[in-house]
Amino acid sequence: MKIINTVKQIFTNGKFDKDGKNTSQSAFLQEEAKALTCEKKEPECDPKIVTIGGGTGLSTMLRGLKAYSSNITVVVTVADDGGGSGVLRQDLGMLPPGDIRNCILALANTEPIMEKLLQYRFQDGMLKGQSFGNLFLAAMDGICSSFEQAVQRMSDVLAVKGRVLPVTLQDIKLCAQLEDGYVIVGESKIGEHHKFHKGAIEKVYLEPEFVEPLDEVIEAINDADVIVLGPGSLYTSIIPNLLVNGVCEAIRDSKALKVYVCNVMTQPGETEGYSVEDHIRAIERHSFKGIVDYCIYNTADIPEDLKKKYRDDGAEVVRLSSEDMRIPGIKFLGEDFVCINNSYVRHDTKRLAQTIINLVEKSLFSRDNKMSTYYYKNKFKNLAQ
Repeated sequence: MKIINTVKQIFTNGKFDKDGKNTSQSAFLQEEAKALTCEKKEPECDPKIVTIGGGTGLSTMLRGLKAYSSNITVVVTVADDGGGSGVLRQDLGMLPPGDIRNCILALANTEPIMEKLLQYRFQDGMLKGQSFGNLFLAAMDGICSSFEQAVQRMSDVLAVKGRVLPVTLQDIKLCAQLEDGYVIVGESKIGEHHKFHKGAIEKVYLEPEFVEPLDEVIEAINDADVIVLGPGSLYTSIIPNLLVNGVCEAIRDSKALKVYVCNVMTQPGETEGYSVEDHIRAIERHSFKGIVDYCIYNTADIPEDLKKKYRDDGAEVVRLSSEDMRIPGIKFLGEDFVCINNSYVRHDTKRLAQTIINLVEKSLFSRDNKMSTYYYKNKFKNLAQ
C-alpha cells in the first residue's frame, strides 16, 4: 500500500482537509487518486465489457478477460436445440442451458473440483450425455420465478465475476436459408447441413420474427466501454443475438468500442472457404455496415498433423485477404493467438484478453483525454504487492 499512497499523494499534492478530501487539485485528479485505491469489490472501477456470442470460443475468451474486469456482461444466444440442452428444452420447456453454463463457469471463482463436477457428463443410463451443470441450472429454474433469475442464482452460488444474460427469454428457433433457397430449421441442423444438403448459407433468421430482448441486455450495451462480438460459430452463436429486436440499434447507438474476434479456423457447414473479411461481411449483412471498429484475427499457422486433421473434417485456418480486399473503416489487428489444447485449436486466452484490454485503454484515453482508472490499477498492481 505504500506505493499506492505515494502515488495518491503525487496526484493530490498531499493536501487534504480534516475529512480526507483533496483541497488543492482538480476533480479529475481526485477521481484518479480515488481509482488507485479502488478495490476489486467495486466493479464500477473496472472496464465495462459486453461480450456477445455463445459456444466454446466465447467461454475461452472470458477466462482471460475476468483477470482485468469484474464488470463483464455476457450476452448469450438461446437458439441451441441439440445435445443435452435440446433434451431439457424439449422435456422441461426451459431455455437451453448449455452455452450459459459454460459462460458461468468461465467467470466463476470456484474450486476446480466444482467446475469438474458441473462439466461432468453422465456416461450411462437415461442421463447419458447430459451435463450435470445443465441439470443444476434446470433445477434452479424449477425453484426460481424465471430463467433469468435462475441464471443469476447459479452465478451467485459460483461467485461469478460479472453477469451472464440470455439475449431473450422467448422460445426461439434459428433457421437458415442456403443460396439455392433450401431452408434448414433448427440450430443443431444448420452446422450439420453439409452432411445432407451442401450449399453456402445465404442468411439466418429467427422464428418468430419479432423477438423481445432482455432489458438488461440493452442497458449493458448502452453503458459499455467495449462490445466484443465472438469468438464463436458465426451463424449459430454470434449472428442470432443480432437478430433479436433492438440489439443492433443499441450497438449502433452505443459509444463503446466495437470489436470482432474472428475464429482461428473455418467451420464445416457454416464458413467453409471464408476469409476474415467474409466473416465480417456476413455479420454486416445481418446487422449494419460499420458494426465493428476493430477486427482481431490470428496470423499464426498450426502444426501440419493438426492441419491435416482439420482439413479432413472440412476446416482450415482463417486468413486475411489481400489488402485491396479489405473492408474500409475497420482496423485489422493480427497476432499469434493460437493455443493447442487436447489436439483442438483454440484462442490463446491471455494474449487475446490483453489485446482487447489494450484497445479499451487506448480508446478511452483518446475519447476522454485521460487514462482509464483500471489502467492505473493494473499498472501499479505489482508494485503494491
